[in-house]
Amino acid sequence: MSHRTKRMTRTTLALSLLGCFAAPALAETSSDEQRFRALELRLNTLESENRVLKDQVKQTEQKVEATGTQMDRIASQDGSSKAATTFGGYGELHLNKLKNRKAGGTNKDELDLHRFVIFMGHEFSEQIRFFSELEVEHAMAKDTAAGSSGVVAVEQAYLDFTVSDALSVKAGMMVMPVGIISETHEPPTFYGVERNPVETNIIPTTWREGGVALTTRMDDAITADIAITSGLATTAAKNYAVRDGRLSVASAKAKDPAYTARLKWAGIPGIELAGTVQRQADITQSADSTAGAATLYEAHAVVNHGRFGLRALYAGWSLDGSGPKAVGADKQNGWYVEPSWKFAEQWGVFVRRSTWDNRAGDVADSRYSQTDFGVNYWPHPDVVVKLDHQNQQSPSGQDEFDGFNLGLGYQF
Repeated sequence: MSHRTKRMTRTTLALSLLGCFAAPALAETSSDEQRFRALELRLNTLESENRVLKDQVKQTEQKVEATGTQMDRIASQDGSSKAATTFGGYGELHLNKLKNRKAGGTNKDELDLHRFVIFMGHEFSEQIRFFSELEVEHAMAKDTAAGSSGVVAVEQAYLDFTVSDALSVKAGMMVMPVGIISETHEPPTFYGVERNPVETNIIPTTWREGGVALTTRMDDAITADIAITSGLATTAAKNYAVRDGRLSVASAKAKDPAYTARLKWAGIPGIELAGTVQRQADITQSADSTAGAATLYEAHAVVNHGRFGLRALYAGWSLDGSGPKAVGADKQNGWYVEPSWKFAEQWGVFVRRSTWDNRAGDVADSRYSQTDFGVNYWPHPDVVVKLDHQNQQSPSGQDEFDGFNLGLGYQF
């Protein structure tokens, strides 16, 4: 072997020995780097999870805080959400395009904000509540010089005391428990632009008096109302018409009170049958010696079955004394029948036949009749648009109006 060959052999051997020692070191270095990278990845994952947990804790804290605020609000109401003052109201705008069929009569072409009513109630406790209505009729107070017939008046203002589940007592100024629309007279609750003429001229709606009324619920079907209130005060100058006898508790004469009793049955869903009797010792409040006691009889039925509806009512007065008898006002009565059909959730049609007579006690021609038919559209359950046509037959010498009525009404 040559000298050069020996030197190359020794070099190869040295490199082999160096590789044997270096390989474990390199392998160990590579393993450390992998463990470091795995640890770094794990730390990043833990940090991300920690951020998520922090966000969840923050959301939970916000929910707890909101719940606490809500509980504080409820607690501030003494544990009852009903212990509050409430506001509401209703109103109606009418356009009347009516032609007077009597010779020389004046047509009625009129746009009128007929009623604007604000309701306010307050619940002092679960047993004592207050209800009131303040009404503006024809958009303004009465201005004789301008020919305005507007009125600003309190329509109701009474306290309601709940004695038990079966007994409650009202005291104050209230509408009388007579007829169908006297107590429920908001525009979205009835058909036709104007209130029906029988409950306007015979009952007469809305008829309010001051006094005390007791309501008892005998069972789930029968309710009885008994009231002692101020009464009407009509005179010979008004032909003893009952509507003209309303005093609206405005420094009203109260020598002769009125006694009212109503019995109502609602034993079948969608059906109401009711009857009312009222007796007043002197309907002139002792101002007319030729007149005396007055008695009102009223009965009605309300039927709602599916899309079909029906309202029917009769009301009649009997007045004592030679004064009412002399002008035929000892008998005053009227009736109407009103079938209706809701052909869609928001649309309904009706037809109504009405007859009334405030001087029915004589043979003279004094009876009115009227046929109405039309449509109601409710874009919202508490908002209504109405269109109807009326055809009226009146006594000789009295105005007779035929034509269209358009109305807009609301309640809240």
